[in-house]
Amino acid sequence: MAAFGRIANRVLNLAPNLRPLQRNLHKLNSAKSVPKNYTKYLVLVGGGLTALICTNYLKSERLDAAFRMRKSEDENLLKKLTSRERRFIKFASVEYRGQLYMTPQDFLDSVVEQEPRPRLKRRMLSDQDLQTIKDNTPPLKKGSKMLFRTLRDRGIVSYTEYLFLLSVLTKPISGFRIAFNMFDTDGNQRVEKDEFLVILRILGGTFKQSKVDEETRKLDDYIADDEGLQRKHRIDTTLQIHLFGKKGNQDLNYDGFYKFMDNLQTEVLELEFNEFSKGNVAITENDFAKILLRYTYLNTEEYDAYLERLMDRIKEERGITFDEFRDFCRFLNNLEDFAIAMRMYTLADRAISQSEFSRAVKICTGFSLSKHLIDTVFAIFDDNGDGMLSYREFIAIMKDRVHRGFKVSHWKVLEYDLANDEFIEADSPLFAVWRQRACRRLDHFKDAELFS
Repeated sequence: MAAFGRIANRVLNLAPNLRPLQRNLHKLNSAKSVPKNYTKYLVLVGGGLTALICTNYLKSERLDAAFRMRKSEDENLLKKLTSRERRFIKFASVEYRGQLYMTPQDFLDSVVEQEPRPRLKRRMLSDQDLQTIKDNTPPLKKGSKMLFRTLRDRGIVSYTEYLFLLSVLTKPISGFRIAFNMFDTDGNQRVEKDEFLVILRILGGTFKQSKVDEETRKLDDYIADDEGLQRKHRIDTTLQIHLFGKKGNQDLNYDGFYKFMDNLQTEVLELEFNEFSKGNVAITENDFAKILLRYTYLNTEEYDAYLERLMDRIKEERGITFDEFRDFCRFLNNLEDFAIAMRMYTLADRAISQSEFSRAVKICTGFSLSKHLIDTVFAIFDDNGDGMLSYREFIAIMKDRVHRGFKVSHWKVLEYDLANDEFIEADSPLFAVWRQRACRRLDHFKDAELFS
């Protein structure tokens, strides 16, 4: 009996010591079930991820298909547009109610740069932005040769105004009066805002080939195109405010019109000149040649031949001042008159001497070019160095310069088609020339062993 009591006491004493063991065994059993729970979770998570990946893949495929369709539509649309329309769309950086606008800086970039400034998307203008633009636009009496560069992005230019401004750049001084008379439809020697807008609509061809009735045309929200170029809004652009005042009730006389056109031409020429002058009072003869040839459709070999010819013939660099550069560009705006004078002067289509060239320029423009400038021109374009210039070739090349690559050229630009191992005519000649010149520069670096 006593022995049985002792055994019972020992069992009771061991019981507390068995509790930790019991807990450990319970944990061990629970641990064995963990992999089963993880497996369930992994299956659920994996299935969800797979479904998500498939959904995103299918969604991306639909987006890619939509993007390819939209890209194809955009490409087909661009093919239907003129070169000026494509360039306007490319450089226009602001938009208001579906209509695209350039800023003053966009316009300057479009005439001197190959590509527009980098941007993520077009800036959407609000009514407050338009009011700010209106307040910041100076009147015509405060216009200057820095107008567009001062306004920069604080202004808007419509597509039809873009066409007008391009035409201003190619007008000779003698054509300023003709241009003014075109706007002055009632012949009172003053241009009103409504007269100006009528001519702009004619320039843009807003209502051409549109099959709508006259009542629809008169609606303020009538849309004449699908590209956002000429949508009709009752808003005042920077050009309208500058020329006709903030209320639009100021008439434009010839002196003000002349001043505006002359200032714009000078501003663009200064921009081109300063690009090469780097702050100096003159550019090199080589830079002068590059400016003249930058918009032409010459292939790489022809372009290099002109520059090499100039470098071989100019023994001492004196430079070309801005006044000389401006005089020559103004002469180029009289290129049609020069061509007529040459055809009358040289009936046998023979080459002309420097004195004959100088006299013809004087007759067409009313001013003379400097002797050094004429020497430089002949050094560039005199093919065989005999002191005579083939004026037909000179005129053909300079026409491309005057129209800044927009006018159809008689030159054919060929590209190498690798697939068919042949040369074909380029679809976009101006772009092809730019690409060739970029490759030429890379070849120059390669030849200089800068990459070795």
